[in-house]
Amino acid sequence: MEVEVKLRLPDSTSHQKLTQLLSHFHTKTLLQENIFFDTPTSHLSSTRSALRLRFYTGHSSPHCILSLKSKPHLSAGIARIEEDEEPIDPTVARAAVAEPWRLLSLSSSRIMKKVKEEFGVGGNGLDCLGGFRNVRNVFDWKGLKLEVDETDYGFGTSYEIECESEEPDRAKGMIEEFLNANGIGYS
Repeated sequence: MEVEVKLRLPDSTSHQKLTQLLSHFHTKTLLQENIFFDTPTSHLSSTRSALRLRFYTGHSSPHCILSLKSKPHLSAGIARIEEDEEPIDPTVARAAVAEPWRLLSLSSSRIMKKVKEEFGVGGNGLDCLGGFRNVRNVFDWKGLKLEVDETDYGFGTSYEIECESEEPDRAKGMIEEFLNANGIGYS
């Protein structure tokens, strides 16, 4: 179960101010491309599940993660979601974007086994839905790993803070206090 604080920033000005204030705590920048898949009848989304390939590019070791997220619950800025992840060869993953059936042929993937067995997906039963790109700045701040995203959907941009934590209420309080003290809006 993934538990994280998720707070939306209203605009690029807020994003820029936050990243500048946190600049001394910056540990890395990740360039991510997220591509989603579902059945032609939207079976995964109808069961509140998402099958995603996340490509990490722009650094010395490009890689890809296949993930299945299920049963999300978001309340008061704290998200709880069942998540399973595994690495996948980026070359195989790129081929699957063009030919989604390739994901179903990954016999060694526990995630694709689950998609087939628990969701009844088989044959050529996946479509590529497209996705989005984001720049994720990671900060090690007061014992928390803050991920500040700038997400480009092609039709617009959004900004958010994510922070996985075993104590999400405490983490959320710390982040909100920092944002409020620095005049940065959020929702």
